[in-house]
Amino acid sequence: MAVAVFTHPDCVRHDPGSDHPESPARLRAVLGRLRAESGLTVRDGAPAAETELLAIHPPHYLRLLEEMSAGGGGTLFLDTVMNRASWAAAIGAAGAVIAGVNHAHGGEGHAFAAVRPPGHHALASKGMGFCLLANAMIAARCAQRLGRERVLIVDWDVHHGNGTQALMERDPSLRYVSLHQWPWYPGTGAADERGVGNVFNVPRGPGKPPALYVEDLWVAIVAATAGWRPDLLLISAGFDAMKGDPLGGFTLEPVHYAELTRRLREHLPDVPIVGLLEGGYVPDRLAAGVLAHVKELS
Repeated sequence: MAVAVFTHPDCVRHDPGSDHPESPARLRAVLGRLRAESGLTVRDGAPAAETELLAIHPPHYLRLLEEMSAGGGGTLFLDTVMNRASWAAAIGAAGAVIAGVNHAHGGEGHAFAAVRPPGHHALASKGMGFCLLANAMIAARCAQRLGRERVLIVDWDVHHGNGTQALMERDPSLRYVSLHQWPWYPGTGAADERGVGNVFNVPRGPGKPPALYVEDLWVAIVAATAGWRPDLLLISAGFDAMKGDPLGGFTLEPVHYAELTRRLREHLPDVPIVGLLEGGYVPDRLAAGVLAHVKELS
Protein backbone atom coordinates (compact mmCIF):
# COMPACT_ATOMS: atom_id res chain seq x y z
CA MET A 1 0.00 0.00 0.00
CA ALA A 2 1.19 3.51 -0.80
CA VAL A 3 2.24 5.73 2.07
CA ALA A 4 -0.09 8.61 2.86
CA VAL A 5 1.25 12.08 3.62
CA PHE A 6 -0.76 14.35 5.90
CA THR A 7 -0.39 18.09 6.40
CA HIS A 8 -2.51 21.14 7.18
CA PRO A 9 -2.63 24.41 5.20
CA ASP A 10 -2.04 26.56 8.29
CA CYS A 11 1.36 24.95 8.84
CA VAL A 12 2.94 27.19 6.19
CA ARG A 13 1.34 30.30 7.72
CA HIS A 14 3.25 30.03 10.98
CA ASP A 15 6.10 32.52 10.51
CA PRO A 16 8.63 33.29 13.27
CA GLY A 17 10.36 35.95 11.14
CA SER A 18 12.38 36.42 7.99
CA ASP A 19 15.70 35.72 9.71
CA HIS A 20 14.49 32.65 11.60
CA PRO A 21 15.76 29.23 10.44
CA GLU A 22 12.40 27.52 11.03
CA SER A 23 10.82 29.25 8.05
CA PRO A 24 7.73 28.47 5.95
CA ALA A 25 10.09 27.78 3.04
CA ARG A 26 11.03 24.49 4.72
CA LEU A 27 7.56 23.02 4.44
CA ARG A 28 6.87 24.54 1.04
CA ALA A 29 9.95 22.75 -0.31
CA VAL A 30 8.90 19.45 1.28
CA LEU A 31 5.32 19.60 0.01
CA GLY A 32 6.45 20.65 -3.46
CA ARG A 33 8.78 17.66 -3.70
CA LEU A 34 6.22 15.19 -2.34
CA ARG A 35 3.37 16.42 -4.55
CA ALA A 36 5.58 16.09 -7.61
CA GLU A 37 6.34 12.45 -6.81
CA SER A 38 4.22 9.94 -8.69
CA GLY A 39 2.22 7.62 -6.45
CA LEU A 40 2.24 9.81 -3.35
CA THR A 41 -0.92 11.40 -2.02
CA VAL A 42 -0.85 14.49 0.20
CA ARG A 43 -3.96 15.00 2.32
CA ASP A 44 -5.08 17.70 4.73
CA GLY A 45 -5.85 16.52 8.25
CA ALA A 46 -8.33 18.19 10.58
CA PRO A 47 -7.00 20.32 13.46
CA ALA A 48 -6.41 18.37 16.66
CA ALA A 49 -9.25 18.38 19.16
CA GLU A 50 -8.50 19.90 22.54
CA THR A 51 -9.00 16.51 24.20
CA GLU A 52 -6.07 15.16 22.19
CA LEU A 53 -3.84 18.02 23.33
CA LEU A 54 -4.91 17.75 26.97
CA ALA A 55 -3.45 14.26 27.10
CA ILE A 56 -0.04 16.02 27.14
CA HIS A 57 -0.47 19.73 27.82
CA PRO A 58 -2.36 21.47 30.66
CA PRO A 59 -5.21 23.88 29.83
CA HIS A 60 -3.35 27.00 30.99
CA TYR A 61 -0.53 26.38 28.52
CA LEU A 62 -2.91 25.80 25.61
CA ARG A 63 -4.74 29.05 26.45
CA LEU A 64 -1.40 30.88 26.57
CA LEU A 65 -0.55 29.73 23.05
CA GLU A 66 -4.01 30.51 21.71
CA GLU A 67 -4.17 33.96 23.28
CA MET A 68 -0.64 34.95 22.29
CA SER A 69 -1.34 33.97 18.71
CA ALA A 70 -4.69 35.77 18.67
CA GLY A 71 -2.91 38.88 19.90
CA GLY A 72 -0.55 38.85 16.94
CA GLY A 73 2.19 36.63 18.33
CA GLY A 74 5.45 37.37 20.05
CA THR A 75 8.40 35.61 21.62
CA LEU A 76 7.24 32.64 23.64
CA PHE A 77 10.74 31.63 24.77
CA LEU A 78 14.09 32.82 23.39
CA ASP A 79 14.19 31.29 19.88
CA THR A 80 10.53 30.22 19.86
CA VAL A 81 8.47 32.92 18.18
CA MET A 82 4.79 33.03 17.24
CA ASN A 83 2.69 35.03 14.81
CA ARG A 84 -1.08 35.28 14.36
CA ALA A 85 -1.23 31.94 12.52
CA SER A 86 0.90 29.95 14.97
CA TRP A 87 -1.90 28.47 17.08
CA ALA A 88 -3.78 27.31 13.99
CA ALA A 89 -0.54 25.87 12.64
CA ALA A 90 0.23 24.05 15.89
CA ILE A 91 -3.19 22.38 16.18
CA GLY A 92 -3.15 21.71 12.45
CA ALA A 93 0.23 20.00 12.75
CA ALA A 94 -0.93 17.92 15.71
CA GLY A 95 -4.07 17.01 13.79
CA ALA A 96 -2.09 15.88 10.76
CA VAL A 97 0.06 13.68 12.99
CA ILE A 98 -3.08 12.19 14.56
CA ALA A 99 -4.51 11.58 11.07
CA GLY A 100 -1.32 9.69 10.26
CA VAL A 101 -1.71 7.53 13.36
CA ASN A 102 -5.33 6.74 12.52
CA HIS A 103 -4.35 5.87 8.95
CA ALA A 104 -1.55 3.53 10.02
CA HIS A 105 -3.58 1.99 12.84
CA GLY A 106 -6.38 1.25 10.39
CA GLY A 107 -4.11 -0.92 8.26
CA GLU A 108 -4.11 1.45 5.30
CA GLY A 109 -0.32 1.72 5.13
CA HIS A 110 2.41 3.75 6.76
CA ALA A 111 2.11 7.54 7.01
CA PHE A 112 4.16 10.71 7.17
CA ALA A 113 3.12 14.06 8.68
CA ALA A 114 4.66 16.97 6.76
CA VAL A 115 4.11 19.62 9.39
CA ARG A 116 5.50 22.58 11.26
CA PRO A 117 6.11 23.91 13.85
CA PRO A 118 8.12 20.89 15.03
CA GLY A 119 7.49 19.32 18.42
CA HIS A 120 10.20 17.29 20.10
CA HIS A 121 11.54 20.11 22.31
CA ALA A 122 8.12 21.10 23.68
CA LEU A 123 7.57 20.37 27.36
CA ALA A 124 4.15 20.01 28.97
CA SER A 125 3.93 23.70 29.89
CA LYS A 126 6.76 25.27 27.93
CA GLY A 127 7.50 25.74 24.26
CA MET A 128 11.16 25.92 23.25
CA GLY A 129 13.52 25.06 20.41
CA PHE A 130 11.01 26.27 17.76
CA CYS A 131 8.43 23.80 19.18
CA LEU A 132 4.98 24.58 20.59
CA LEU A 133 3.19 21.24 21.02
CA ALA A 134 4.74 17.82 21.67
CA ASN A 135 3.59 16.19 18.45
CA ALA A 136 5.26 12.81 18.95
CA MET A 137 3.79 12.40 22.42
CA ILE A 138 0.35 13.53 21.26
CA ALA A 139 0.63 10.83 18.60
CA ALA A 140 1.80 8.20 21.09
CA ARG A 141 -1.15 8.79 23.41
CA CYS A 142 -3.53 8.72 20.44
CA ALA A 143 -2.11 5.35 19.40
CA GLN A 144 -2.54 4.00 22.92
CA ARG A 145 -6.18 5.11 23.03
CA LEU A 146 -6.65 3.12 19.83
CA GLY A 147 -5.32 0.03 21.61
CA ARG A 148 -1.68 0.10 20.50
CA GLU A 149 -0.26 -0.10 23.99
CA ARG A 150 3.47 -0.15 23.31
CA VAL A 151 4.89 2.70 21.23
CA LEU A 152 8.49 3.12 20.12
CA ILE A 153 9.71 6.62 19.25
CA VAL A 154 12.89 6.85 17.16
CA ASP A 155 14.29 10.39 16.93
CA TRP A 156 17.06 11.06 14.42
CA ASP A 157 16.98 14.86 14.58
CA VAL A 158 20.46 16.28 15.23
CA HIS A 159 19.15 17.83 18.47
CA HIS A 160 18.06 15.75 21.42
CA GLY A 161 14.28 15.63 21.89
CA ASN A 162 14.30 16.81 25.48
CA GLY A 163 10.56 17.39 25.48
CA THR A 164 9.72 13.92 24.25
CA GLN A 165 12.06 12.31 26.75
CA ALA A 166 10.74 14.36 29.69
CA LEU A 167 7.16 13.41 28.84
CA MET A 168 7.74 9.65 28.48
CA GLU A 169 10.72 8.68 30.63
CA ARG A 170 8.62 7.36 33.54
CA ASP A 171 6.24 5.35 31.37
CA PRO A 172 7.43 1.80 30.58
CA SER A 173 4.81 1.42 27.84
CA LEU A 174 6.89 3.83 25.74
CA ARG A 175 10.47 3.57 24.53
CA TYR A 176 12.58 6.36 23.09
CA VAL A 177 15.73 6.08 20.99
CA SER A 178 17.55 9.28 20.06
CA LEU A 179 20.65 9.89 17.96
CA HIS A 180 21.84 13.46 18.43
CA GLN A 181 24.89 15.69 18.43
CA TRP A 182 26.67 16.03 21.77
CA PRO A 183 27.44 18.42 23.32
CA TRP A 184 24.80 20.54 21.59
CA TYR A 185 21.45 22.20 22.09
CA PRO A 186 19.45 21.67 24.31
CA GLY A 187 22.12 20.12 26.55
CA THR A 188 20.18 16.98 27.42
CA GLY A 189 20.48 13.45 26.08
CA ALA A 190 23.47 11.95 27.88
CA ALA A 191 23.86 8.20 27.51
CA ASP A 192 23.21 7.65 31.22
CA GLU A 193 19.76 9.26 31.02
CA ARG A 194 17.80 6.00 30.98
CA GLY A 195 14.39 6.87 32.42
CA VAL A 196 12.95 3.60 33.76
CA GLY A 197 15.13 1.67 31.33
CA ASN A 198 13.04 2.91 28.40
CA VAL A 199 15.35 5.69 27.14
CA PHE A 200 18.20 4.89 24.74
CA ASN A 201 20.26 7.97 23.98
CA VAL A 202 23.03 7.93 21.38
CA PRO A 203 25.02 11.17 21.84
CA ARG A 204 27.78 11.60 19.26
CA GLY A 205 30.22 14.29 18.22
CA PRO A 206 30.08 16.13 14.89
CA GLY A 207 31.99 15.42 11.71
CA LYS A 208 32.10 11.63 11.95
CA PRO A 209 31.64 9.26 8.99
CA PRO A 210 27.92 8.80 8.29
CA ALA A 211 28.19 5.02 8.68
CA LEU A 212 29.11 5.53 12.34
CA TYR A 213 25.92 7.47 13.04
CA VAL A 214 23.79 4.93 11.19
CA GLU A 215 25.31 1.90 12.90
CA ASP A 216 25.33 3.40 16.39
CA LEU A 217 21.67 4.37 16.08
CA TRP A 218 20.88 0.90 14.80
CA VAL A 219 22.58 -0.78 17.77
CA ALA A 220 20.38 1.30 20.09
CA ILE A 221 17.21 0.42 18.15
CA VAL A 222 18.03 -3.28 18.38
CA ALA A 223 18.67 -2.93 22.12
CA ALA A 224 15.40 -1.03 22.64
CA THR A 225 13.39 -3.71 20.88
CA ALA A 226 15.09 -6.77 22.35
CA GLY A 227 12.24 -8.77 23.84
CA TRP A 228 9.94 -5.77 23.42
CA ARG A 229 7.92 -5.48 20.24
CA PRO A 230 6.14 -2.16 19.72
CA ASP A 231 2.57 -1.96 18.50
CA LEU A 232 3.35 1.25 16.61
CA LEU A 233 6.52 3.08 15.60
CA LEU A 234 6.81 6.86 15.52
CA ILE A 235 9.80 8.48 13.85
CA SER A 236 10.65 12.03 14.90
CA ALA A 237 12.16 12.68 11.52
CA GLY A 238 14.49 15.63 11.69
CA PHE A 239 16.80 16.10 8.73
CA ASP A 240 19.21 18.60 10.27
CA ALA A 241 21.70 15.74 10.77
CA MET A 242 22.49 16.02 7.06
CA LYS A 243 25.84 17.35 5.97
CA GLY A 244 25.83 21.11 5.58
CA ASP A 245 22.89 21.92 7.83
CA PRO A 246 23.58 25.25 9.59
CA LEU A 247 22.23 24.01 12.94
CA GLY A 248 24.20 20.78 13.16
CA GLY A 249 27.49 19.10 12.38
CA PHE A 250 26.54 15.57 11.34
CA THR A 251 27.25 14.17 7.88
CA LEU A 252 24.21 12.12 6.84
CA GLU A 253 22.78 12.12 3.31
CA PRO A 254 19.31 11.19 2.03
CA VAL A 255 20.50 7.66 1.29
CA HIS A 256 21.16 7.09 4.98
CA TYR A 257 17.61 7.98 5.96
CA ALA A 258 16.38 5.59 3.29
CA GLU A 259 18.61 2.87 4.72
CA LEU A 260 17.42 3.42 8.29
CA THR A 261 13.78 3.40 7.19
CA ARG A 262 14.28 0.21 5.22
CA ARG A 263 16.01 -1.47 8.16
CA LEU A 264 13.20 -0.47 10.52
CA ARG A 265 10.59 -1.95 8.21
CA GLU A 266 12.53 -5.19 7.96
CA HIS A 267 13.27 -5.32 11.71
CA LEU A 268 9.66 -4.60 12.70
CA PRO A 269 7.51 -6.16 9.97
CA ASP A 270 3.78 -5.51 10.30
CA VAL A 271 4.36 -2.68 12.80
CA PRO A 272 2.64 0.50 11.56
CA ILE A 273 5.02 3.43 11.09
CA VAL A 274 4.27 7.14 11.26
CA GLY A 275 7.01 9.64 10.50
CA LEU A 276 6.62 13.26 11.56
CA LEU A 277 8.72 16.18 10.48
CA GLU A 278 11.05 17.79 12.99
CA GLY A 279 14.15 19.83 12.00
CA GLY A 280 16.14 20.42 8.82
CA TYR A 281 17.06 23.96 7.81
CA VAL A 282 18.22 23.87 4.19
CA PRO A 283 14.89 23.58 2.36
CA ASP A 284 16.08 21.69 -0.71
CA ARG A 285 18.17 19.29 1.35
CA LEU A 286 15.31 18.82 3.78
CA ALA A 287 12.97 17.96 0.92
CA ALA A 288 15.43 15.42 -0.45
CA GLY A 289 15.77 13.75 2.96
CA VAL A 290 12.01 13.61 3.47
CA LEU A 291 11.45 12.12 0.03
CA ALA A 292 14.08 9.41 0.65
CA HIS A 293 12.37 8.49 3.94
CA VAL A 294 8.82 8.56 2.55
CA LYS A 295 9.70 6.47 -0.52
CA GLU A 296 11.04 3.73 1.76
CA LEU A 297 7.76 3.78 3.71
CA SER A 298 5.82 2.92 0.55
